[in-house]
Amino acid sequence: MFAIDLLKGEGVPIKSRPEGIAISAATLAVPVIVAISLLGLYLSNAAAISIQRQQVDQYQKKTEKFSEALAKTKSFENQESAINNVLSEVATSISRHIQWSPIIVTLVESIPDSLLLTALEVKQHNVTKKIPKKDDPKTLVDTTVNETILRIRISGNSGRGSDIAVRDFKDRLQSSPVIGPKLEDIRLVSRQDADKRSGQDVISYEIYCIFKQ
Repeated sequence: MFAIDLLKGEGVPIKSRPEGIAISAATLAVPVIVAISLLGLYLSNAAAISIQRQQVDQYQKKTEKFSEALAKTKSFENQESAINNVLSEVATSISRHIQWSPIIVTLVESIPDSLLLTALEVKQHNVTKKIPKKDDPKTLVDTTVNETILRIRISGNSGRGSDIAVRDFKDRLQSSPVIGPKLEDIRLVSRQDADKRSGQDVISYEIYCIFKQ
């Protein structure tokens, strides 16, 4: 078979060589490989994102449960604090009220035979005192408190014997298991001579029993 080349070799395509075929194939393969890699990376990231979203949903549900539990716990703490405040107020109120029956019985039993009880009165009034701060006991703060005083008036015959009997009476009250622990102080506030009754000299004494707050 004869080939006639009218173009003198210029229009005849060059025969493909193995090297050229390999280069062309490699050139076409690179985009395909990149596309496959990107597709694999996309699918992998999509799967990872889906898993992370599921984990986030689970954490949100757990967080909601914990938030509810935390809110309930905070509510219980507030209720506990309110109850403790009420109990503290009740305890303070109770401490201000004194059972006088056993105190009066002890007082009458403690009076020496040589003395006569002439008056008994309970006085209450507000006073300002320095007391330790609740959260800092070393710091003293001015606080208004209700002070309770048992005013006792007794009398006896003129002479040294009555003074000794009054001192003995104070010691008995101070050491009494019924009255003593409740007292902040016990003091003789007045002594009055020359009150004549039925031809006898009588001495009058006034004693203050100041109770603790």
